[in-house]
Amino acid sequence: MTGGFKMNKPAELAPVKPKKKSRLSQKTEKRILIFTFTIIPVVLLLLLSYYPLVKMFQYSLTDWNGYSPDSTFVGLENYKTVLTNPKYFTVFKTSLYYFIATFLQLAVALLFATILSFKVKFANFWKGVLFFPYLLNGVAIGFIFLYFYKGGGTLDTVLSALGLDSQIRLWLGERSINNISLAFTSLWRYTGFNFLIFLGAIQSVNPEVYEAAEIDGANRWDEFRYIIVPSIRKIIFLNLILGISGSLSVFDIPYIMTSGANGTMTFVIQTIDTAFKYNKVGLASAMAVILLVIVLVVTLIQRRFITEKEG
Repeated sequence: MTGGFKMNKPAELAPVKPKKKSRLSQKTEKRILIFTFTIIPVVLLLLLSYYPLVKMFQYSLTDWNGYSPDSTFVGLENYKTVLTNPKYFTVFKTSLYYFIATFLQLAVALLFATILSFKVKFANFWKGVLFFPYLLNGVAIGFIFLYFYKGGGTLDTVLSALGLDSQIRLWLGERSINNISLAFTSLWRYTGFNFLIFLGAIQSVNPEVYEAAEIDGANRWDEFRYIIVPSIRKIIFLNLILGISGSLSVFDIPYIMTSGANGTMTFVIQTIDTAFKYNKVGLASAMAVILLVIVLVVTLIQRRFITEKEG
């Protein structure tokens, strides 16, 4: 063919090299992936939970003041001081007020959870009202009830309006009433949490059980006694364990409202003051270890009791 045009040969394509198969099997890759995603939380758990626990026990055997590079080994002397000196251990009597409030708290929460598990007008509204206090910050609740209890505050105003001026007291000042006032504050704050757990457990009961009970002539009290309580027994004991443990380690409410003054000192406030106010970190560590042991013992007793009940 004449002309200045030349036919270009089609470019030869480079041969495609086959992909190398992964040397790792699918099972091995899966194990590596699981290990990678597990190691981080495990390391954080060890560093932020178990390591401080070991160090706390180590400090409890010394007289470390919290800032000195040196400390002296004193053995079990700190534990002996805590267990024999009334200044440190008798503050547990304050926990009795919160311990009693725990049972009232569970009773109120279970009552409202039972009522609102049935068809009630504005049920969602009342659920929100009951759970709302638990969403509030402990500091905010402390300041709210400081105004509520203060002289001429909300509570005194309500009592005066009802003609009960003779019942007005120094709610946070009198030793005979201040711990009751603080325990009530704690009850108001945590009832919503127990209520929500109870409500979820009650609503998980098969509705057909209620229908069969109604056919047999059971009333609401019978349904509560023979259906609800047996069905949520484990949840009741769970809330009881949490409540008792919480009553032993109360801190934020009394610390914010009274700073532990005038007979409202709790064991946790005493521990913090010992460590950071009096610079006795070794002694405070021993107090923390003792509190941990008490909480663990209470938990084990409750679990043993539940196991025996199930058996």
